[in-house]
Amino acid sequence: QRLQFNGFSARFSLPPSSYAVSRKIEPFYKGGRVQISRDGKFMFCPCGTKLNVIDVETGARLRSLEQDDQEDITSFVLSPDDEILVTGSRALLLKQWNWRENKCVRTWKAVHVAPVASMAFDSTSTLLATGGCDSTIKIWDMIKQYCTHNLKGSSGVVHLVEFHPDISRLQLLSSSMDYKIRIWDLNSSKCVAVLDGHFSAVTSLAFAADGNTLISSGRDKICMVWNLKTRESKRTVPVYESVEAAILLPEKGDFSQLGVKKQGLHFLTAGSKGILKIWEVATAACVYTQPVPFEPVESKEEASERSLTHCMLVPERNEIVTVSVEHNIVLYDAQTLQLRKQLAGYNDEVLDVKFLGPGDSHIVVATNSPQLKVFELATSHCQILYGHTETILALDVFRKGLMFVSCAKDKSIRVWRMNKDGRVVCVAQGLGHAHGVGAVSCSRMKESFIVTSSQDCTIKVWNIPESLTSKAKATLISSPEALHAQVTERGHDKDVNSVAVSPNDKLIATGSQDRLAKLWSCSDCSLLGVFTGHKRGIWCVQFSPVDQILATSSADGTLKLWGLQDFSCLKTFEGHDASVLKIIFVSRGTQLLSSGSDGLLKLWTIKTNECVKTLDGHEDKIWGLHSNKQDDMVVTASSDSSITLWKDVTEIEQEEAQAKQEEQIMKEQELSNLLHEKRYLKALGLAISLDRPHTVLMVVKAILKENDGRKHLEENIVRLRKDQKEAVLTFLVTWNTNSRNCHEAQAVIETLLKHEAPDSLLQYSGIKSAVESLLPYTERHFQRLSRLLQASMFIDFMWQNMRLADASQQEDVTL
Repeated sequence: QRLQFNGFSARFSLPPSSYAVSRKIEPFYKGGRVQISRDGKFMFCPCGTKLNVIDVETGARLRSLEQDDQEDITSFVLSPDDEILVTGSRALLLKQWNWRENKCVRTWKAVHVAPVASMAFDSTSTLLATGGCDSTIKIWDMIKQYCTHNLKGSSGVVHLVEFHPDISRLQLLSSSMDYKIRIWDLNSSKCVAVLDGHFSAVTSLAFAADGNTLISSGRDKICMVWNLKTRESKRTVPVYESVEAAILLPEKGDFSQLGVKKQGLHFLTAGSKGILKIWEVATAACVYTQPVPFEPVESKEEASERSLTHCMLVPERNEIVTVSVEHNIVLYDAQTLQLRKQLAGYNDEVLDVKFLGPGDSHIVVATNSPQLKVFELATSHCQILYGHTETILALDVFRKGLMFVSCAKDKSIRVWRMNKDGRVVCVAQGLGHAHGVGAVSCSRMKESFIVTSSQDCTIKVWNIPESLTSKAKATLISSPEALHAQVTERGHDKDVNSVAVSPNDKLIATGSQDRLAKLWSCSDCSLLGVFTGHKRGIWCVQFSPVDQILATSSADGTLKLWGLQDFSCLKTFEGHDASVLKIIFVSRGTQLLSSGSDGLLKLWTIKTNECVKTLDGHEDKIWGLHSNKQDDMVVTASSDSSITLWKDVTEIEQEEAQAKQEEQIMKEQELSNLLHEKRYLKALGLAISLDRPHTVLMVVKAILKENDGRKHLEENIVRLRKDQKEAVLTFLVTWNTNSRNCHEAQAVIETLLKHEAPDSLLQYSGIKSAVESLLPYTERHFQRLSRLLQASMFIDFMWQNMRLADASQQEDVTL
């Protein structure tokens, strides 16, 4: 397996690669209310100054509605008929959008003296209620476009407004920071009742079909059932968790699998424990609790990370949608609460990313959190993997792509396996490092061992039992198997930032903040050699897949290639202006791809030592860089919260360039033939399409050399299309600057001025700049011609005088 080093041979003659962005996974939701259209196809998610419209089926962002004032959106609402979308921002403006065409159709002042905190439409989509941070509520007539009511009396921020579904009652319900629910009669503009029962913020209101029963949920760990006729509490349901949303289940649906055995009202709650529960109103009993999709929590912090902030029923899709505090949006089957889809709205700082799956169909992402995210690239479905208790720092995948390893600040490593159905489970866990584990590398040939390095300056080798490999039959994992380090070695004097295993599984390389890279024997971790030369800490080490070469990247902005035989530096690549965080070999080992802390990727050809391409795809440090097995796709992950997939477009670009070149040659040959055949109109059109000003000039000169050249030129110019005339106008500006070509330029200008009306000339693109450029040179040519004319007249005068003198002398001689 160990390849003999024979220098940089002809293998490096492959053409340089070029990459283009094929897809970007960016944050589309940063908190707040989420709404889904009535047909269940579109989801609206606020993200700072933007409101993103997401395709629910694919998870793709279709469009972004952005505030002109660049202020954060504080609240938004979509009307029940899906036609009107209204947003409110910190600039105290309300905007009405035609969201399908991405157009703002109306902007008006919210009249509130503080930002709008909540919004709601009535069932007819004609009235809009806005609850402000200034303790007031405004009602807006969306058809006549004016404020109909100004309701005062609330205490603090009005964070909840809801119209009664029965529009004939003309009632609005609201709740503010005094924890009371107020009922407003819109006929009299007065508060007609106050429902007092909660001891913390009221988070949601749900109306029963009869319109007389209301269920309210609160952060005081209770839900209350109210009779809207008597305006009194019917029942208090203790939920034992802070409730963010309560939704009534439709009475007609079959919810028997969720413990609904009797007729009557049942409601679903979502809250701080991160699980959904079904409650029976009549008995105040919990009839169903969703199975815990993650391991039991060990701390309050972990529990808070899993809490739900929003929940809604989407009847058209027959789904229940939940939103978590970590900005994950989950779609469940309404009848069974089986998970159908999960979307990650925000990734925070992305620390590492790797391709996963037999066909690289997934990517696994380590964000600035203890959870891993596995994205299915085709559908954007995201699995959240729980297990680590602190931020995950690095990942690596075994060769077959079914097993991978993660390491974290919690001093542990975990081995994960993907089943045939795409579900990922944790199969092993290893503890032993004294500090956070910052780097990990898997064996390359077989799934036999893992190498880790840590802030404790040590490297450890962990053997994997055969029972855990992907070859082994997928058995039900009750709990992860414990791994133990076989070899531990103190490798460096400072943090070990990177570790790599050679393609033959016999060597280990490490890179450290102590500016050294070291080579170790894999069997016993004995030191084989030290690579010295970098001026600052080393961020990444990688073995070449085809030669006995090690590549290193450093905070000094350079990449170096080292020979494994004599540990000498073979090549140094300079070009990055910042720390080089990651490197990988691409194009079958003939090129290097590096990522920097300035958000740039650079592609280097090893043979020539040059940077052949710089790719700008991120705005912050690129921590993650990985290529797929086919070597035609690269994924990058950055601190700017985005993940970018890059496709190798070398062949496509070469084919396009070749096709363009062939087309150019064909056109040039055709142009030559047309000129020979004196078919000037076609020749003009072809020269213009080739964007060759000089060739067009040659055609014009050829026409003018003919008998009646002016007439022929006029006929040909008049028959050109408008866009062709615009191109000729651009060309003749350049011709006119040269006295040798000014006559042709002036001939064309004369034709255009003679046959084009001033109004139509004004419609030409670039006409203003063309006229500005033509005037001074035309004046100069005119002055030159005037001087020439004067000189010719003087010569003519002299000649005439000379002829007269000569004639008089001849007369004298004859006399």
